[in-house]
Amino acid sequence: MSMKKISLLTICASLMITSCTSVNPYTGETQASKTAVGAGIGAFSGAAIGALTSGSKNKGKHMLTGALAGAAVGGGIGVYMDKQNEELRKSLQGTGVSVSKVGNNITLNMPGNITFKTSSYDLSPNFFDVLNSVAKVLKEYDETNIEVIGHTDSTGSRATNMTLSYNRANAVAKYLQNQGVKASRFSIEGYGPDYPISSNSTSVGREKNRRVELKLTPKQ
Repeated sequence: MSMKKISLLTICASLMITSCTSVNPYTGETQASKTAVGAGIGAFSGAAIGALTSGSKNKGKHMLTGALAGAAVGGGIGVYMDKQNEELRKSLQGTGVSVSKVGNNITLNMPGNITFKTSSYDLSPNFFDVLNSVAKVLKEYDETNIEVIGHTDSTGSRATNMTLSYNRANAVAKYLQNQGVKASRFSIEGYGPDYPISSNSTSVGREKNRRVELKLTPKQ
């Protein structure tokens, strides 16, 4: 493959990324669309595979074919997770559940004070509608893995909190499964008080630490 053709691929991938940039309204920084970045990475990966698996006569053709296929796959994952993120945000607006996205990974933070009664892993009935909304989106976007993680504050013994955190995560997972989300997509963890997001020295901090998180990642 000539340097001219490699340079052309580089320019195309760069244009793909720079043409899909936007200004973050909160920071004022220019940022590239995750879809464009994924497509660019996929293009380079596909081109490399095409070069390695082809003969000298067809190397240029195979590199271009590989680049296009890689761009479609790389961009596709980004689009899929972006759409899922948008649907979750729309469905959960005003419920108390926060939705955050880093790269292609989505995290739902479900505060324990709106999901469970104190020291219990029985789901609060007024939270069923929220979980139903989550289940609806998860069933539509079924190409993601779901890790359900329970957390507690530091009140009480660690052993008790480890058990409680797992049981709360399991209760959320089981409810979602009963709504039709496939059990094979789930993994369940209970971390007790080990990963606080706020200080346990105040009631407000302890309330934030009592939570169940859903981490959604693309299937590989």
